Amino acid sequence: MAAQNYIAIGELHPNFSHAKLAGVVIWKTDSRSFPDRKNIGEERHTFGFIIRDSPDFFVCVSAWGSEAYINSLTNSFSIGDCVTIENPLITHKDPEKADKFCPTTPSTFRLMVTEAHSQVLNCADMVVLERMLPLTHRPVKDPRDFYSLGDVVANGQTLDGTVINVLAAVRSIGEQKQFTTSDGRRGQRLEVKLFDDSVSSFPLVCWDRETILLVQNLMPKETVLFIADVRINFDTFRNGMTATVNSKTIITVNPDTREAILLFNYVKEAAETGALEEEKPEDMPVESITDVYTVNELKQRALDVPELFFGVTYSFISKFDVDSSVSKVIRTRCTRCKYQVSDDLQSCTNDLCPGRGQGLSAATGFDLLVDLSDHTGTLHGCSLRSPVAEKMLDCTAEEFTNLTDDEHTALKWKYLLERCKIYVKIFPPSKMRTGVKGIILGCSLADPGEVKQHMSALSQRV
Repeated sequence: MAAQNYIAIGELHPNFSHAKLAGVVIWKTDSRSFPDRKNIGEERHTFGFIIRDSPDFFVCVSAWGSEAYINSLTNSFSIGDCVTIENPLITHKDPEKADKFCPTTPSTFRLMVTEAHSQVLNCADMVVLERMLPLTHRPVKDPRDFYSLGDVVANGQTLDGTVINVLAAVRSIGEQKQFTTSDGRRGQRLEVKLFDDSVSSFPLVCWDRETILLVQNLMPKETVLFIADVRINFDTFRNGMTATVNSKTIITVNPDTREAILLFNYVKEAAETGALEEEKPEDMPVESITDVYTVNELKQRALDVPELFFGVTYSFISKFDVDSSVSKVIRTRCTRCKYQVSDDLQSCTNDLCPGRGQGLSAATGFDLLVDLSDHTGTLHGCSLRSPVAEKMLDCTAEEFTNLTDDEHTALKWKYLLERCKIYVKIFPPSKMRTGVKGIILGCSLADPGEVKQHMSALSQRV
């Protein structure tokens, strides 16, 4: 079927007969049923979806039919798929009820498809697909009209009960939880943690299966969302604000906008530097970290079990360049994008910084990479930063800058090639970063008796 045979959504009219449309699905509801008024004791089944065929036009479609037909149809496509619709009923929207329970659409019409008269198929026309699929990355609202998570938190309860647009990244995706209501209806719930350069974690709650299916396939720390018409509420249990997807919400994944690209670059930098992980308040205190590993065991576990973990290693520090130039040991970084900056700057020099053009917000401290080695191998490039480095070296970053070269060398040889007891947080390789990454949470010269005891236990594991 040639692309030119399709009617554009912007040209719809009720007088069209046997209309054919194509569009990408940008919103979809769960199926539901109602008592059939014409046939007592029977039910009518339905679900709704929205298709889009241009940046300016999208239209709501409702499907009606038997339970088998509706179940088959709703399972045949998902949000983000391109579909064709043949012979739908084209009707004027009811100005009072049309957009009450679905997103507001620019079209003055709505479509209805039925089992007897209409057909909805997955589009196989490559020309149409290439034109339609980029539309999934175009927000349905003005891409500049959104709240940052910082704005939401700052406004607090004044936003309670409002519907707004939010631009944020996905930090983590929770598990889907099933429940049964008091009247026997089954439901589900899933919570997503969002973040941006102003807030490290913010809850987004999803209740319907279609939205849950959409977000479950997203990549945390690699995905930006423009969430149009999301409901904001104050949660008394959490004592904070939450966002909830409702029947009018449309989620655009990785939107093709300048604002989203800036946020994505912040997300990428934060993921690569480990900043997201380091901000997590649930880090274990070092005194509760008791599992002991050789260097090879640390690396192997990170590859075998792809999730972060904590451990203790009695290793030698085989690279410890604290006697190199101070600029390689002490660094000032923008707190928004982690880009290295100079103290005398008025703003961050990173063109992609979310705070570009604003006053510089920066932090200065120890920031260097060290290697850990034992008889099993070497873990390269472990991050050692303030305040851990300050405690280890027994001096602040400012005091360190005032030491002589000889004093820097003395600090180096206090630890270089010495057996140390090192508490580490280990991150496995990811799409954003190759290799195993280690962050040092604590380090001190090891007690010989303690080393002998643990080395004996480790040798028995080999």
